[in-house]
Amino acid sequence: MKDFQESIYKLIVETSTRLPADVQSRIEAARLKEDEGTRSALSLATITENIRMADCNVSPICQDTGMPTFIIHVPVGANQIIMKAAVRQAVAQATRDSILRTNSVDSLTGANSGDNLGPGTPVIHFEQWEKEEIDVRLILKGGGCENKNIQYSLPCEVEGLGKAGRDLDGIRKCILHAVYQAQGQGCSAGFIGVGIGGDRTTGYELAKHQLFRPVDDVNPIEDLARLEDYIMEHANTLGIGTMGFGGNVTLLGCKVGVMNRLPASFYVSVAYNCWAYRRQGAVLDAETGAFKKWVYEPSPSAAAVVTESDSQEKQEGGREIVLTTPISEEQIRSLRVGDVVIVNGLIHTGRDALHHYLMDHDSPVDLNGSVIYHCGPVMSKDEQGEWHVKAAGPTTSIREEPYQGDIMKKFGIRAVIGKGGMGPKTLKALQEHGGVYLNAIGGAAQFYAKCLKKVEGVDFLKEFGVPEAMWHLQCEGFAAIVTMDSHGGSLHAEVDESSVDKLARLKDKVF
Repeated sequence: MKDFQESIYKLIVETSTRLPADVQSRIEAARLKEDEGTRSALSLATITENIRMADCNVSPICQDTGMPTFIIHVPVGANQIIMKAAVRQAVAQATRDSILRTNSVDSLTGANSGDNLGPGTPVIHFEQWEKEEIDVRLILKGGGCENKNIQYSLPCEVEGLGKAGRDLDGIRKCILHAVYQAQGQGCSAGFIGVGIGGDRTTGYELAKHQLFRPVDDVNPIEDLARLEDYIMEHANTLGIGTMGFGGNVTLLGCKVGVMNRLPASFYVSVAYNCWAYRRQGAVLDAETGAFKKWVYEPSPSAAAVVTESDSQEKQEGGREIVLTTPISEEQIRSLRVGDVVIVNGLIHTGRDALHHYLMDHDSPVDLNGSVIYHCGPVMSKDEQGEWHVKAAGPTTSIREEPYQGDIMKKFGIRAVIGKGGMGPKTLKALQEHGGVYLNAIGGAAQFYAKCLKKVEGVDFLKEFGVPEAMWHLQCEGFAAIVTMDSHGGSLHAEVDESSVDKLARLKDKVF
């Protein structure tokens, strides 16, 4: 097994930096279905460029490289102890090389292990089979889409759809609701895996296993094949669209599996995956662990790094306004939902740990008129000790809802950049204080990294770890869309209201 660790490392790099052909095909098809000039078309053009850039730069497609989850089929007699140690070493090496973000955090202390190793991370499942080769599958599923997983216990009442019973129609309603509730917070357009039956644990495991199926396969169970087709057709009538901006495509794939259950329990478990559907597999030689072939066909490599994008085109109904930090209240109150904002100047990253800290402490830097970016970047340090941004897309903002409005008022922050929108408490604070929420494209980590020209400094690195630290970044040409303004406007609330109405129309539509 002298080559096994090297093969696992190669698999991690491929999975993190390059989407397989079946996934890219679905994203391109979605782009062609959106009307030119709409917010969803703009978002998908940005996503397409980001995919090419990640491939060319051999850098993470999304800064949240997720929980590395391996499923390894091995011949009888394979030494799983040695193989597990090699997988862990490959994960640590990929983390040192900035292919994976430092994502393993102690659940009690919040301390980051720094190498993606710790109790429960990475996730490694071994299964024996009677073939004389090793099959390793890897999925990198980020926290934003993981948080939109959902499990239903039937019978139950489903918002907008009424009673869901213990039958295929009840299952249908649960899956439709799962797509609706994700909105833009799961970085739609996305893919879902569904597990019917099992217990609470095995149901979710079955759902995640469905995400390893090829996008274009056909379910061997006729009823489930019809269900998958039905969901793909009708989920895309909800009008949620890419990033929750509204649009024609909300779901890119749906795969459903079934297992037996206890008579008293009937679970429908849904694993939601964002557009950055990072899963790949490798077939390895059973004696040496040497790489033989990919399980999923890789997309053709990009020819060169893309530096210009057609996604810079002006979008539907919005103005393009350039803001340079520090920003005045007057400038912010001139903005309206739909405007495209180009941010220049110094901005600061901040996630859960920082927001919690700032509620009771002073900021280490002056934030008056500044911008907070909800982002946990992938960073690297060169030989001279200088930090560089390797990947830096937005994280899901709704987690900061308990803090955001208070912190904006306390420190004079004028703008927040994130993804998926925020709630009524933040919207009220934007009106009272004179603030704005700017929605960036979730997962577009390479696209935004190129806008972050210099790292001016960092605070709380030792205390919080790389993703949660407060990075001070000089940015140039950072484009985002106003989705919540200082006049009470919220695109997220509008899309949610519209999509739940459309969901209700599917209440009695059996397949």
